[in-house]
Amino acid sequence: MTPLFRSLSVIGPGLIGSSVLRRARETRAIAETLIAADSNPAVLERVRELGIADITTSDPAVAAQADCVMICVPVGAVEEVARQVLPFMKPGSILTDVASVRGQLGPTLAAILPENVAYVPGHPMAGTEHSGPDAGFSTLFEDRWALLVPPEGADTKAVNTIEQLWTLCGARTKILSDEKHDRICAMVSHLPHLLAFTICDTADNLSDEIRAAVLDYAASGFRDFTRIAASDPVMWRDIFLANKEALLGTLDKFVADTQAMADAIRTGDEAAITSKIERGRAIRLTLIENRQA
Repeated sequence: MTPLFRSLSVIGPGLIGSSVLRRARETRAIAETLIAADSNPAVLERVRELGIADITTSDPAVAAQADCVMICVPVGAVEEVARQVLPFMKPGSILTDVASVRGQLGPTLAAILPENVAYVPGHPMAGTEHSGPDAGFSTLFEDRWALLVPPEGADTKAVNTIEQLWTLCGARTKILSDEKHDRICAMVSHLPHLLAFTICDTADNLSDEIRAAVLDYAASGFRDFTRIAASDPVMWRDIFLANKEALLGTLDKFVADTQAMADAIRTGDEAAITSKIERGRAIRLTLIENRQA
């Protein structure tokens, strides 16, 4: 089988980036040559130790020479990194990224593309609370969704190629607009993380005695709900700020629904309480049916 690309460059080989490299190394169907780029020498050294790339570099010009350049850095740094590599990208190559907030990123980068370089961003809806090159694994994207958000006028062939890339990673693909993508992610990803960080902060602000007891005796509900609070703080700060409008709108709806549940408990409205629990259970069962749980 001929690989999709002669060479693939991953800038930022953390959880997502190193998982793509592992998948590409394992299947040999994505690229012949794998390039890992990062500004942190320790990250590059670890990539070399793991053996998941053929070339490691901190030079944007080297990273940009691949047939496909995938930017896997925090949302707030995507534009800056793109501006560093775009001048060096060769005609016929494709730039992609995995940013979980689109905002104006698509139109901004599309406007500065060199001639004959395509831009097809995507966002794999997969991850864990861990980060760094050691966090990745080749099956991370298996049966997950990779949401493609190509800017208006994006090259159709390039869009199809990036779809193939994610399919080879094991993902299912869907093409969305920037605005719809950000509203969906505000609900299914960004709000849950905000709540997990906040409930941990609430626990931390309890009296010393109760705080210690909570941490000692945390039941599965607290453990399961707060697992994602171990995620990278800088990455999630950038996501919250980048998707501020959609996130705050979703949070307002959640606060209103929470207040309605509080009112039902306060007044002893058993029917309302049961109805909300049943609806929540149905959502969870739907996730299981859709293979997303």
